[in-house]
Amino acid sequence: MMADDTLLDELFLSIEAAHAALRPQVLVTPLTYSNALSASTGCQVLLKCEHLQHTGSFKFRGASNKLRLLSPADRRHGVITASSGNHGQALALAGRTLDVPVTVYTSRDASAYKRQAISAFGADLRCLDADPLSVELEAARQAKVEGKAFVSPYNDLEVIAGQGTIGMELFEQAPDLDAVFVAVGGGGMIAGIGAALRRLAPAARIIGCWPANAPSMQRALEAGEIIDVEETQTLSDGTAGGLEPGSITFPLCQRLLHDTVLVSEDQIKAAMRDIAASERWIIEGAAAVAVAGMRKLASEYQGKKVAVVLCGRNIVLEKFLGALA
Repeated sequence: MMADDTLLDELFLSIEAAHAALRPQVLVTPLTYSNALSASTGCQVLLKCEHLQHTGSFKFRGASNKLRLLSPADRRHGVITASSGNHGQALALAGRTLDVPVTVYTSRDASAYKRQAISAFGADLRCLDADPLSVELEAARQAKVEGKAFVSPYNDLEVIAGQGTIGMELFEQAPDLDAVFVAVGGGGMIAGIGAALRRLAPAARIIGCWPANAPSMQRALEAGEIIDVEETQTLSDGTAGGLEPGSITFPLCQRLLHDTVLVSEDQIKAAMRDIAASERWIIEGAAAVAVAGMRKLASEYQGKKVAVVLCGRNIVLEKFLGALA
């Protein structure tokens, strides 16, 4: 069942409140014009620089908003989450800033760089020999056992509202956007951006981008329900993993996405090279997915003003250099 207007209106109000309340803790990131990408695609390409956000990804927005809204008792008890890296880092820093103890469950297969960063921000890190969805379900179970609030990386309207502040900024920075390209994992970021722009810039098309190797939400949207999807290894580890059963992001994505696009690992690598060569930035695989998705659909947006969300920069240097080789 798709999200109804009442839910979307309430979510927009929550995004508005977060947009006002989270400053200056959460940065307003730049929206920069890319001469190189514009010339090579025929689109007017603007890059939303979420890789310059605190902790190197957009996730700090949702984490900060969630902890801001906790009750005093929940703050004292602390929170538990599951993360492949970026959400864990963001929640760890937000917790340190707001004096909220944070425990992060992750898979042993998660990036060692991201796991070390989570610990460095002061979180209690617990690694499991399991896939990302199983880790998420176990973390939620442990939260109940320990009587602590569970902070989902995406299946939480307060987290989604925090991510939706990207949409508020996009409208303030470029109110005449024709399309926004966003990498999708659990769907929290694109749901938040879509909910904001549905109200502020309804003509802007919201395009979800996935690695072909890890398209769980895209396949669910095709099927009309959350299904098990076999995923294979991808450079876009930040978007990998299945969807939690009953996730609120699924009906939101059903309602808010205008189009979807899948990209290959070679296309992701090429996008990473493009951004490094033209903008002199290191971006992680998930950010490159959005760039690659824009490139793949560029013929449909000739002369149009499009934004690409560079969602993060947290990638091991050797992995990044290997992708560029």
